[in-house]
Amino acid sequence: MKLENKVAVVTGGAKGIGMEIAKAFAKEGAIVIAADMGDMAYEEKNVHGYKLNVTDSEGCKAFFDEIISKFGKIDILVNNAGITKDAMTRKMTDEQWDAVINVNLKGVFNLTRYVGPKMEAQGSGSIINISSVVGLFGNIGQANYAATKAGVIGLTMTWAKEFARKGAQVRVNAIAPGYVMTDILKTVPQELLDGFAKLTMLGRLGQPEEVAKVALFLASDDASYITGQTISVNGGMRL
Repeated sequence: MKLENKVAVVTGGAKGIGMEIAKAFAKEGAIVIAADMGDMAYEEKNVHGYKLNVTDSEGCKAFFDEIISKFGKIDILVNNAGITKDAMTRKMTDEQWDAVINVNLKGVFNLTRYVGPKMEAQGSGSIINISSVVGLFGNIGQANYAATKAGVIGLTMTWAKEFARKGAQVRVNAIAPGYVMTDILKTVPQELLDGFAKLTMLGRLGQPEEVAKVALFLASDDASYITGQTISVNGGMRL
């Protein structure tokens, strides 16, 4: 039980990668709050759903206050909530740009601005930001998404310095998944999925559970000396 007595918050925790992270944490003893705008796609002991729009700063503060009032602490924060609105740069609308920036970048800031200092005050904690292979290499038609996921890596390195500067054992790391079989990819034609798989050294797409295992490692004491890092979980993708 690697996370026994820990309180964890996972944004975008209703389905996909967030769901698998929440379930993995709960099975290792954590109390998990899965914050999401959508309905929970599953039931798991010790995973509690909470409706939250991460772009709403006041809503994030109210959520933070409620969790602290109920549990007294937050040991783990996974900033996983994210969206895509793809278009070539010359065709990208203001709405597409702003929506992705607000969820994927501002949303990460909105919750961490409260949770990070709390972890610093309590002397420990683990923040895990979900970036993307696109944040490392870029991708045609995803200027908005790539910008946010690269920004998340910058936030990760900054917060690793900020929240540990007074000696607190607060660790901040990022995970950069490659092509992972979530609901989004299930709508993609098989020939394209086969092409994505060929881009990897392992010759296959990833599974959400494989990202969750890395998140579990980073959340636990097994990663007690790892901070400010971005771990790629992409099967050896070559872009």
